[in-house]
Amino acid sequence: MPDHTPQPWENGWTADASRTPGTRRLWLAGALALAAVAVCVTAIALQGEDPKSEAVPATNGAPTAAGPGLLSFASPSTHTSAPSKGSSAMTSMTPETTTASASAGPHPASAPSKSSTNKGSSPIPEPPKEAGTSVQSVNYPDRYWHISGDFVRLDSVTSPGNRQAATFTVVKGLANSGCYSFATADGGYLRHRSFLLRDEPDDGTPLFRQDATFCPRPSAYPGATMLESVNYPGRFLRHQNFQLKLAPYENTDLYRADSAFLLVDGLG
Repeated sequence: MPDHTPQPWENGWTADASRTPGTRRLWLAGALALAAVAVCVTAIALQGEDPKSEAVPATNGAPTAAGPGLLSFASPSTHTSAPSKGSSAMTSMTPETTTASASAGPHPASAPSKSSTNKGSSPIPEPPKEAGTSVQSVNYPDRYWHISGDFVRLDSVTSPGNRQAATFTVVKGLANSGCYSFATADGGYLRHRSFLLRDEPDDGTPLFRQDATFCPRPSAYPGATMLESVNYPGRFLRHQNFQLKLAPYENTDLYRADSAFLLVDGLG
Protein backbone atom coordinates (compact mmCIF):
# COMPACT_ATOMS: atom_id res chain seq x y z
CA MET A 1 0.00 0.00 0.00
CA PRO A 2 1.19 3.55 -0.55
CA ASP A 3 2.77 5.21 2.49
CA HIS A 4 0.55 8.07 3.65
CA THR A 5 2.85 9.10 6.58
CA PRO A 6 2.72 12.89 6.75
CA GLN A 7 5.99 14.51 5.67
CA PRO A 8 7.34 17.53 7.49
CA TRP A 9 6.64 19.90 4.62
CA GLU A 10 3.04 18.71 4.50
CA ASN A 11 2.39 19.88 8.07
CA GLY A 12 4.30 23.11 7.70
CA TRP A 13 7.44 21.86 9.61
CA THR A 14 10.94 22.96 8.73
CA ALA A 15 14.26 21.14 9.35
CA ASP A 16 16.36 22.21 12.37
CA ALA A 17 19.36 23.87 10.73
CA SER A 18 20.94 24.94 14.08
CA ARG A 19 22.50 21.45 14.77
CA THR A 20 24.86 19.53 12.52
CA PRO A 21 23.50 16.11 11.61
CA GLY A 22 25.14 13.25 13.70
CA THR A 23 26.30 15.49 16.57
CA ARG A 24 24.67 13.29 19.22
CA ARG A 25 26.58 10.25 18.05
CA LEU A 26 29.86 12.17 18.17
CA TRP A 27 29.20 13.25 21.76
CA LEU A 28 28.45 9.66 22.80
CA ALA A 29 31.66 8.40 21.15
CA GLY A 30 33.71 11.10 22.90
CA ALA A 31 32.22 10.26 26.28
CA LEU A 32 33.05 6.58 25.80
CA ALA A 33 36.62 7.47 24.84
CA LEU A 34 37.08 9.65 27.93
CA ALA A 35 35.70 6.87 30.13
CA ALA A 36 38.18 4.39 28.62
CA VAL A 37 41.09 6.78 29.22
CA ALA A 38 40.00 7.29 32.83
CA VAL A 39 39.89 3.51 33.40
CA CYS A 40 43.42 3.09 31.94
CA VAL A 41 44.83 5.92 34.05
CA THR A 42 43.28 4.43 37.20
CA ALA A 43 44.73 0.98 36.43
CA ILE A 44 48.20 2.41 35.80
CA ALA A 45 48.07 4.39 39.04
CA LEU A 46 47.08 1.28 41.02
CA GLN A 47 49.93 -0.76 39.50
CA GLY A 48 52.43 2.00 40.24
CA GLU A 49 51.66 2.04 43.99
CA ASP A 50 54.41 0.70 46.31
CA PRO A 51 53.41 -2.85 47.15
CA LYS A 52 55.33 -2.63 50.43
CA SER A 53 52.71 -0.34 51.88
CA GLU A 54 50.05 -3.04 51.57
CA ALA A 55 52.20 -6.15 52.07
CA VAL A 56 51.50 -8.27 55.13
CA PRO A 57 54.69 -9.00 57.11
CA ALA A 58 55.87 -12.48 56.23
CA THR A 59 56.48 -15.06 58.88
CA ASN A 60 59.15 -17.72 58.65
CA GLY A 61 58.30 -20.08 55.81
CA ALA A 62 55.14 -18.20 54.85
CA PRO A 63 54.58 -17.39 51.18
CA THR A 64 54.84 -13.76 50.20
CA ALA A 65 53.65 -11.94 47.12
CA ALA A 66 56.36 -11.58 44.51
CA GLY A 67 54.37 -9.95 41.74
CA PRO A 68 51.13 -10.82 39.94
CA GLY A 69 50.48 -14.53 40.00
CA LEU A 70 53.84 -15.40 41.68
CA LEU A 71 54.63 -16.60 45.19
CA SER A 72 57.97 -16.77 46.93
CA PHE A 73 58.79 -18.22 50.33
CA ALA A 74 60.53 -16.17 52.96
CA SER A 75 63.84 -17.55 54.20
CA PRO A 76 64.00 -18.46 57.91
CA SER A 77 65.42 -15.55 59.85
CA THR A 78 68.77 -15.89 61.61
CA HIS A 79 69.19 -14.41 65.05
CA THR A 80 72.14 -12.07 64.78
CA SER A 81 72.99 -9.31 67.16
CA ALA A 82 72.73 -5.75 65.95
CA PRO A 83 75.99 -4.31 64.66
CA SER A 84 77.84 -2.16 67.13
CA LYS A 85 78.23 1.54 66.55
CA GLY A 86 80.70 2.14 63.78
CA SER A 87 80.53 -1.44 62.48
CA SER A 88 79.01 -2.44 59.20
CA ALA A 89 76.05 -4.76 58.99
CA MET A 90 78.28 -7.47 57.57
CA THR A 91 80.18 -7.61 60.86
CA SER A 92 77.18 -9.17 62.60
CA MET A 93 77.10 -11.99 60.06
CA THR A 94 80.61 -13.15 60.97
CA PRO A 95 80.52 -16.34 63.06
CA GLU A 96 81.56 -15.76 66.64
CA THR A 97 83.66 -18.91 66.72
CA THR A 98 86.95 -18.94 64.81
CA THR A 99 89.16 -21.84 63.89
CA ALA A 100 92.60 -22.13 65.37
CA SER A 101 95.32 -20.73 63.16
CA ALA A 102 97.98 -22.95 61.72
CA SER A 103 100.59 -21.09 63.71
CA ALA A 104 99.03 -21.84 67.11
CA GLY A 105 101.45 -23.16 69.66
CA PRO A 106 105.14 -22.42 70.06
CA HIS A 107 105.78 -21.70 66.37
CA PRO A 108 105.51 -18.01 65.40
CA ALA A 109 103.38 -17.07 62.38
CA SER A 110 105.67 -14.13 61.65
CA ALA A 111 109.42 -13.93 61.51
CA PRO A 112 111.02 -13.85 64.98
CA SER A 113 112.67 -10.64 66.13
CA LYS A 114 115.13 -9.81 68.89
CA SER A 115 112.30 -8.77 71.19
CA SER A 116 110.29 -11.91 70.48
CA THR A 117 108.94 -13.70 73.53
CA ASN A 118 107.44 -16.63 71.67
CA LYS A 119 106.34 -19.45 73.85
CA GLY A 120 108.74 -22.33 73.42
CA SER A 121 111.59 -20.13 72.14
CA SER A 122 114.89 -20.54 73.97
CA PRO A 123 117.19 -17.62 74.88
CA ILE A 124 119.73 -16.66 72.26
CA PRO A 125 123.00 -18.48 73.12
CA GLU A 126 126.32 -16.70 73.11
CA PRO A 127 129.03 -18.02 70.78
CA PRO A 128 132.07 -19.69 72.38
CA LYS A 129 134.50 -17.13 73.79
CA GLU A 130 137.88 -18.88 73.81
CA ALA A 131 138.06 -21.27 70.91
CA GLY A 132 136.75 -20.66 67.46
CA THR A 133 133.11 -21.36 66.62
CA SER A 134 131.60 -24.00 64.39
CA VAL A 135 127.98 -23.84 63.25
CA GLN A 136 126.07 -27.11 63.52
CA SER A 137 122.76 -27.93 61.84
CA VAL A 138 119.86 -28.86 64.10
CA ASN A 139 118.15 -31.29 61.73
CA TYR A 140 121.46 -32.64 60.34
CA PRO A 141 123.59 -32.76 63.50
CA ASP A 142 126.47 -34.52 61.71
CA ARG A 143 126.86 -31.55 59.32
CA TYR A 144 128.42 -28.11 59.85
CA TRP A 145 128.91 -24.87 57.94
CA HIS A 146 131.90 -25.57 55.74
CA ILE A 147 133.70 -23.38 53.20
CA SER A 148 133.74 -25.23 49.90
CA GLY A 149 135.36 -23.11 47.20
CA ASP A 150 133.82 -19.64 47.49
CA PHE A 151 130.55 -20.88 48.96
CA VAL A 152 129.44 -22.19 52.33
CA ARG A 153 127.78 -25.59 52.42
CA LEU A 154 126.45 -27.92 55.08
CA ASP A 155 128.90 -30.80 55.04
CA SER A 156 130.14 -33.67 57.11
CA VAL A 157 133.52 -32.68 58.52
CA THR A 158 136.17 -35.39 58.92
CA SER A 159 139.66 -34.38 57.77
CA PRO A 160 141.77 -31.72 59.60
CA GLY A 161 141.54 -29.44 56.57
CA ASN A 162 137.78 -29.64 56.56
CA ARG A 163 137.72 -28.95 60.29
CA GLN A 164 139.70 -25.76 59.76
CA ALA A 165 137.34 -24.66 56.95
CA ALA A 166 134.39 -25.26 59.31
CA THR A 167 135.77 -23.08 62.13
CA PHE A 168 135.10 -19.33 62.35
CA THR A 169 135.69 -16.42 64.70
CA VAL A 170 132.46 -14.73 65.75
CA VAL A 171 132.98 -10.96 66.12
CA LYS A 172 130.73 -7.96 66.60
CA GLY A 173 128.72 -7.25 63.51
CA LEU A 174 130.53 -5.05 60.99
CA ALA A 175 127.35 -3.05 60.38
CA ASN A 176 125.69 -3.52 63.78
CA SER A 177 127.61 -4.22 66.99
CA GLY A 178 124.59 -6.00 68.45
CA CYS A 179 124.78 -8.64 65.73
CA TYR A 180 127.40 -11.14 64.51
CA SER A 181 129.95 -11.32 61.73
CA PHE A 182 131.85 -14.54 60.98
CA ALA A 183 135.57 -14.05 60.28
CA THR A 184 137.37 -16.82 58.39
CA ALA A 185 140.89 -18.22 58.78
CA ASP A 186 142.04 -16.53 55.55
CA GLY A 187 141.14 -13.05 56.86
CA GLY A 188 137.81 -12.73 55.06
CA TYR A 189 134.22 -12.86 56.25
CA LEU A 190 131.11 -14.80 55.45
CA ARG A 191 128.74 -12.56 53.48
CA HIS A 192 125.67 -13.09 51.33
CA ARG A 193 125.75 -12.15 47.67
CA SER A 194 122.90 -13.03 45.33
CA PHE A 195 121.43 -14.50 48.55
CA LEU A 196 124.10 -17.22 48.71
CA LEU A 197 126.54 -17.37 51.65
CA ARG A 198 130.17 -16.96 50.56
CA ASP A 199 133.67 -16.45 51.93
CA GLU A 200 135.04 -13.14 50.61
CA PRO A 201 137.65 -10.57 51.65
CA ASP A 202 136.45 -7.30 53.14
CA ASP A 203 136.39 -4.66 50.41
CA GLY A 204 135.70 -1.85 52.91
CA THR A 205 132.32 -0.87 51.44
CA PRO A 206 129.16 -0.28 53.49
CA LEU A 207 127.45 -2.94 51.36
CA PHE A 208 130.01 -5.58 52.34
CA ARG A 209 129.65 -4.73 56.03
CA GLN A 210 125.88 -5.10 55.80
CA ASP A 211 126.05 -8.31 53.78
CA ALA A 212 128.44 -9.78 56.39
CA THR A 213 126.27 -8.92 59.41
CA PHE A 214 123.68 -11.33 60.80
CA CYS A 215 121.53 -10.78 63.87
CA PRO A 216 120.75 -13.69 66.23
CA ARG A 217 117.07 -14.44 66.76
CA PRO A 218 115.27 -16.92 69.03
CA SER A 219 114.68 -20.39 67.67
CA ALA A 220 111.95 -22.91 68.46
CA TYR A 221 114.74 -25.43 69.17
CA PRO A 222 116.45 -25.27 72.58
CA GLY A 223 119.97 -23.87 72.41
CA ALA A 224 119.68 -22.99 68.71
CA THR A 225 119.84 -19.64 66.95
CA MET A 226 118.31 -18.17 63.82
CA LEU A 227 120.45 -15.63 61.93
CA GLU A 228 118.66 -12.73 60.24
CA SER A 229 120.22 -10.51 57.61
CA VAL A 230 120.74 -6.94 58.83
CA ASN A 231 120.02 -5.42 55.40
CA TYR A 232 117.26 -7.85 54.40
CA PRO A 233 115.00 -8.05 57.47
CA GLY A 234 112.73 -11.09 57.35
CA ARG A 235 115.35 -13.18 55.53
CA PHE A 236 117.29 -15.78 57.50
CA LEU A 237 120.21 -18.07 56.76
CA ARG A 238 118.98 -21.59 56.03
CA HIS A 239 120.33 -24.62 54.27
CA GLN A 240 118.59 -25.99 51.19
CA ASN A 241 120.09 -28.91 49.30
CA PHE A 242 122.93 -28.39 51.82
CA GLN A 243 123.65 -24.93 50.35
CA LEU A 244 123.63 -22.01 52.80
CA LYS A 245 121.43 -19.20 51.51
CA LEU A 246 119.41 -16.20 52.63
CA ALA A 247 115.70 -17.02 52.34
CA PRO A 248 112.50 -15.21 53.42
CA TYR A 249 110.84 -16.58 56.53
CA GLU A 250 108.24 -19.31 56.06
CA ASN A 251 105.85 -20.47 58.76
CA THR A 252 106.70 -24.14 58.28
CA ASP A 253 108.41 -26.74 60.46
CA LEU A 254 110.90 -27.48 57.68
CA TYR A 255 111.97 -23.84 57.40
CA ARG A 256 112.35 -23.51 61.18
CA ALA A 257 114.50 -26.65 61.28
CA ASP A 258 116.62 -25.66 58.26
CA SER A 259 117.29 -22.21 59.74
CA ALA A 260 118.14 -23.37 63.29
CA PHE A 261 121.85 -23.65 64.09
CA LEU A 262 123.94 -24.43 67.16
CA LEU A 263 127.02 -22.30 67.85
CA VAL A 264 129.47 -24.86 69.22
CA ASP A 265 133.18 -25.01 69.97
CA GLY A 266 135.32 -24.86 66.87
CA LEU A 267 136.28 -28.12 65.22
CA GLY A 268 139.63 -26.89 63.89
